[in-house]
Amino acid sequence: LPAAFSPLISDGPVIVLVLLVLSRVPVWLAQGLRLAGGLYVLYLAWGAVKAWRGYGTQEMAPAPSSLPRAALVNVLNPNPYISWSLVLGPLLLKAWREAPANGVALLAGFYGTMVLSLAGTIALFAAARNLGPRVTRALIGLSSVALACFGCYLLWSGAGGW
Repeated sequence: LPAAFSPLISDGPVIVLVLLVLSRVPVWLAQGLRLAGGLYVLYLAWGAVKAWRGYGTQEMAPAPSSLPRAALVNVLNPNPYISWSLVLGPLLLKAWREAPANGVALLAGFYGTMVLSLAGTIALFAAARNLGPRVTRALIGLSSVALACFGCYLLWSGAGGW
């Protein structure tokens, strides 16, 4: 569940950066973030593949805190930069100009919804552990495939593939 709070850590610098250079983010920056994010997500996919291959053959060590890893994925992901520069940033500036309370309400509503949605998703997948080791191993394998696909997509889009 700590990973659900990662946007609260990673989006702060993104928001400040984007609001300072609103709509002036160069294309190469978004492409570079996609490439870096793609490499990092492929690294996470490789870790998932290793966990899948070794599942059940050895004692599972406790996973390192997922909050820093999730925050790093968010910082390397171009989507917060794009959404804050194109949609949320202008909305926040408009709301703040109307009344600072409106800007605070926008941020609270957005991040409240995001954190609760992420926490619900994480809880749902954690509950899936109760379905047995075969299901858990299959979900780890599925996660590694999904991470690899997302990492490849980020690399492809970062290389100008879209």
